[in-house]
Amino acid sequence: MKKGQIYEGIVQRVDFPNKGIVECEGNKVVVKSCMPGQRISFVVTKIRSGKAEGRLKEVLERSPLECREKACKSFGECGGCSYQTMSYENQLEMKKEQVKRLIDQVCEEYEFEGILGSPVEWGYRNKMEFSFGDEYKDGPLALGLHKRGSFHDILTVDDCRIVDGDFNKILGSVLEYASEREMEYFHKLSHKGYLRHLLVRKAVKTGEILVNIVTTTQEEGSFGKNGENGRADGDVFDVLAERLLKLPLEGKLVGVLHTYNDSQADVVKSDLTKVLYGRDYIYEELLGLRFKISTFSFFQTNSLGAEVLYSKVREYVGETKDRTIFDLYSGTGTIAQLLAPVASKVTGVEIVEEAVEAAKENAALNGLGNCEFIAGDVLKVIDSLGDKPDIIVLDPPRDGIHPKALEKIIGFGVGKIVYISCKPTSLQRDLVVLQEKGYRVERMCCVDMFPGTVHVETVVLMSRVEK
Repeated sequence: MKKGQIYEGIVQRVDFPNKGIVECEGNKVVVKSCMPGQRISFVVTKIRSGKAEGRLKEVLERSPLECREKACKSFGECGGCSYQTMSYENQLEMKKEQVKRLIDQVCEEYEFEGILGSPVEWGYRNKMEFSFGDEYKDGPLALGLHKRGSFHDILTVDDCRIVDGDFNKILGSVLEYASEREMEYFHKLSHKGYLRHLLVRKAVKTGEILVNIVTTTQEEGSFGKNGENGRADGDVFDVLAERLLKLPLEGKLVGVLHTYNDSQADVVKSDLTKVLYGRDYIYEELLGLRFKISTFSFFQTNSLGAEVLYSKVREYVGETKDRTIFDLYSGTGTIAQLLAPVASKVTGVEIVEEAVEAAKENAALNGLGNCEFIAGDVLKVIDSLGDKPDIIVLDPPRDGIHPKALEKIIGFGVGKIVYISCKPTSLQRDLVVLQEKGYRVERMCCVDMFPGTVHVETVVLMSRVEK
């Protein structure tokens, strides 16, 4: 096998995340973006220490697992979905086996409870961050998602199936408005241009919609602020806000925002945000609690799936009466508030200050006086927490828990830990340490929050082994 050569083979399985395993000429080659059972051609890109990697060139034969046609025009080119042509049952089975294969390598005896699916397969996302760009160099303005494997090229996804129809109507209206006025998108290499992102949030339970157009401050005057392009003392997107309010939406548009971001990095952030219409937040409801969500707040992107996930977390946490609970990496405090009603006290720690402020506001909204939320890095804050917890809930970012923070968490010696992971490879690594330090994995369950994609959540219940 030689680097740069084209080979063919059948995908034996797909490991997390999206790593197809192809056996070819006595070698196991990792090829991303394929499905079990497909016959593919690929270019070998790396050979090192007996391991080979390849880049998918063409799917020569469909997999027997592909029992339906693609659901939107961009599938295959778009980087958003990977498994649309597989039945949802096959997707769940594959993700379940991916996680179990990883965890079985480090855990000998535990109860594996399989996988819980999302209550809805399509239209499940309550938030999307669309990017402005072009589909090819110097092409017409596009608004949507990145092409698979591309940092620059953008596909207009106006028929996306993982969001509901309101998202697509809003995207189409914004793109039409920007194209009419010949607005230039922000170029990542030259750092010149105006349009950056379109953020849309829609609550499933309340139907409230929030729209935010993110731009730089460059070229602001060139689009005109008089007549049809906007009011003399107004914003260039005032007329767009009026257009959006006239769209035949199923939900209710409660806010239109314009955010300025002059950062050179390709991140969605705010230097200044103006409210063009309504308010800068929506309300969503989960398991009987109400949450206020701003444009940049972290909140699980599948509201109905989050209810499944958090119900499993509550089941694993078990009895909380008169217990003190630490919710580490707490985000906007959703888990803390779900556990608080019968607990003695719940303390959440989160590094993002805006999320902490949202958690405090939401706890007050839900009448929960026994929740405390602290802004800071878990590693730095954990030593200053005055209480001794009875139970610790962990919901870390994708890379898992910092090794030094994990040591301090273990040092509390609590009888029960519930770990929620969005990246099973990070979970696998952390479980090795937790077991070495006296914890036993008792139960584990996967929850699919992202149908059609490579992602999966995992919830683990661990108990302290008496020595």
